[in-house]
Amino acid sequence: MKENSLLSTVYENICRDTGTQNESAKLIVVVRMLTLSMLIHSFVCCILVSLTAHVNALAFSLISPVLFLAIFVLSYRCSTFASYCILNVCILFWTIMNVYYFGWNIGIQHFLAVLLVFLFFSIYKHEKIKLFCAVLLFVLRLLLYHYCRSHEPVTVLDAGLNDALQTVNSFFIFLSLGLVAYLFGSTTQEMEGKLIEYNRKLMKQANTDTLTGLYNRRRTMEYLETLLGNASSQISICLCDIDHFKRVNDTYGHDIGDVVLTTISDTFRKALPPDTFLSRWGGEEFLLIFPDMNGDEARTALEILRQRIRELSFDGGIEHFTVSLTYGLVEYDFHSDITTLLKEADEKLYIGKESGRDRIIF
Repeated sequence: MKENSLLSTVYENICRDTGTQNESAKLIVVVRMLTLSMLIHSFVCCILVSLTAHVNALAFSLISPVLFLAIFVLSYRCSTFASYCILNVCILFWTIMNVYYFGWNIGIQHFLAVLLVFLFFSIYKHEKIKLFCAVLLFVLRLLLYHYCRSHEPVTVLDAGLNDALQTVNSFFIFLSLGLVAYLFGSTTQEMEGKLIEYNRKLMKQANTDTLTGLYNRRRTMEYLETLLGNASSQISICLCDIDHFKRVNDTYGHDIGDVVLTTISDTFRKALPPDTFLSRWGGEEFLLIFPDMNGDEARTALEILRQRIRELSFDGGIEHFTVSLTYGLVEYDFHSDITTLLKEADEKLYIGKESGRDRIIF
């Protein structure tokens, strides 16, 4: 849409806020769009009535466009809440008067459903108010129906005009319902989408290590409890540690140390089987969980990983250097608890450290 086009100007004016604090910008847009719909509807009805030469009906019908035009103008001068209330009261009064003046057969009474939908979408919480208004509108519709059964309308329209007005009213009733549902529904869907995305980010932050992107200790414990609780096949667990990592930090700085951690984490993702659960256990320690793998299979995967990490080269500024990891691997025996398994893996890791590092102890 061109910036200076007529449609763009109209759209910008419809979306213009009332300037009142703590009021919904979306609500005033819906009020104006619904008012415009009612205004167009009134003009169409005036044209139909004028074509049939119903002078009295035309005189009454001409009040409607004046009424809704006034509401549209007032929406730029009053607060959003005031404009909302004025529109609802006017549609309610206008519906009652049209039923009284033209009778039941033109279908104007169905605008009460528009009011009900508008009410439910626009009011946040306040379930008692919504229920009360729903009952009130239902009772009003029944009263109008029974009134029309026992009273003739003020102006009796011929069958052709009745059918034409029924068609026009049905169209604008569905148009109004669609406008209200779409304008409020699109906002709800957008907010829900943002909420889902926000929750996803929160969940990721709660479950992952910020630096490496691997799962953190809390998420790892949850996964282990679930995995071991439903274990139907072999599971292997490996606790590994970067050798002499303190020396890396002391010699090349913590920034280089962070590069080492993130690079090793990326190597885990690339070198290990896709279903391996990767976590940063703490500091330079990592916990690797191999579902559906026995110890021998996990050892083979770890040997490939060990070689890949030994091939990495890091630029420390003053020189290039390499790192290695030591691995403590255990196989789940279907009866040990998590604490026992982790303790056993830690003991094997210690043995690996004591016996020369850069090795897998199983």
